[in-house]
Amino acid sequence: MQHAVYLPVFGEFADAALLAALAADAERSGWDGAFTWDHIAMWFDAQAPVVDVTVALAAVAAATERVRFGALVTPLARRRPQKVARETATLDRLSGGRLVVGVGLGQNEHEFEAFGEGAELAERGDRLDEALDLLTALWSGDAIDHRGRHFRAAGTFTPTPVQRPRIPIWVAGAWPHPRPFRRAARYDGVVAMLAEPGPFDTPPDVYRDALAFMEPWRPDPDAPFDVTHVHGDPDLDLDRRRARVGPYAEAGVTWWLEDVAPWRWECDPRGPWPVEDMREFIREGPAR
Repeated sequence: MQHAVYLPVFGEFADAALLAALAADAERSGWDGAFTWDHIAMWFDAQAPVVDVTVALAAVAAATERVRFGALVTPLARRRPQKVARETATLDRLSGGRLVVGVGLGQNEHEFEAFGEGAELAERGDRLDEALDLLTALWSGDAIDHRGRHFRAAGTFTPTPVQRPRIPIWVAGAWPHPRPFRRAARYDGVVAMLAEPGPFDTPPDVYRDALAFMEPWRPDPDAPFDVTHVHGDPDLDLDRRRARVGPYAEAGVTWWLEDVAPWRWECDPRGPWPVEDMREFIREGPAR
């Protein structure tokens, strides 16, 4: 089991320098990863400050040397794959090959509708599948001529990422909807959650069931495959945190992410953000 911090990107955390400093704290304190959210605007407050995630990840890459990092997850259906390919290849090279690319449909409808991108979920799924095909083709460095339903691209994209054959792709899915898990099986990992009541209430059995469902869809069932659980209620007591991790490891989870978002600290999300409390939590290290 590997352990990572999961950092918000809004409010006081809409600050690339702060996110880089927290990721550096995590690295020094023995965490294996530092991941962020990916949003354009927040669903609960359209006026909340939000950091540009790609710029923030560049700051994280420059401030660290060991930890895995990335955005979990990027709604790839609202992005241009060629731009994402350039950004991610650059981040992977900047970090010496430590980037993870998380992708999904996106759950924040406001981010689509506010900017005229309110496609139906099925169409967004089609766009996501085509964008993934194009993204991996662009990473290859080979000449391509892609003429799809949603995207077109021609030429050769270099330099390529450090990681081969590609940067690891983790696909988000809400269990028990089958399509995102069939999609995840084709790539390198899954960020699974329950469709109801929500991502922070996902019990271990969901991961066990999802892995069993994905196995026949995986091109190589013996290849490494990451399973990510986002834990939404950090506990300062290390013994209690360790007890929570065990059942998830037994169910096949490989990454335990501690969501250190403000409201996990019994604070109103519209009130003061306790950055120093979160920094203290990060510095105490993971619950190995």
